[in-house]
Amino acid sequence: MDEHEEIRLAADAIRDADSVVALTGAGVSTASGIPDFRGEDGLWETHVPSDFHIARFERAPGEFWRDRLDLRDCLHAADPEPNAAHEALATLESMGKLDALVTQNIDGLHHAAGSEDIVEIHGSGERVVCRDCGRRISAEPVRERVRNGDCPPRCECNGLLKPDVVLFGEQLPDHALLRSHALAEKSDVFLVAGSSLAVEPVASLPHTAADTGATTIIVNLEHTPLSERAAYDFRMDVTDALPRLVRAVESTSSPASNRA
Repeated sequence: MDEHEEIRLAADAIRDADSVVALTGAGVSTASGIPDFRGEDGLWETHVPSDFHIARFERAPGEFWRDRLDLRDCLHAADPEPNAAHEALATLESMGKLDALVTQNIDGLHHAAGSEDIVEIHGSGERVVCRDCGRRISAEPVRERVRNGDCPPRCECNGLLKPDVVLFGEQLPDHALLRSHALAEKSDVFLVAGSSLAVEPVASLPHTAADTGATTIIVNLEHTPLSERAAYDFRMDVTDALPRLVRAVESTSSPASNRA
């Protein structure tokens, strides 16, 4: 079966499903200029995981904030914008063909592209959270305060502000994890895009979906632990494959095609 026919069949599965859930990883954002963690130019080439451990934040929050700003300015030399993959998933949701999107990414680009029902399982770097009162606010004004010497930044209640992301040594938020598993269990189609499926517990989500009978679709440049089990395994760039998949869903959902 050729690639075009496989995309058409995967699109048919999405079109006919009652519930479609997507899981995205770092590979969805690399085309926007955000490097992944493990690639040739990834974050672990220049940093170590202990730089992003909750213990370091608690020990030296000011140093943590300054280093994080330097890293962000380095990685985001130009403000990243959503790419064709983000936009394709937002389009799929607006068509009523994508129920929810679970993302491992913390860059906020799915929101920027227009996706609405997003489970940010690792949090978002576009927010900060108060360690005392739990208040969440936009990150950019806080980053500006740090640049101007207000470091470490504090909340109105005087609690310490922390990037609203899951650092090493922290647990994933229960509500995000529970909802992700519930979505996987109820899905008819589970679409994985740009994730190596190498990190638990997120890596178990597509297996949960497959165990309950969902059609699994993978779009990733490299082999994943689910590749042999997936109904469709596209070793393609997500910015190419996802728009093609959405166009195929649109064409098979049109009145003309329904009458054919």
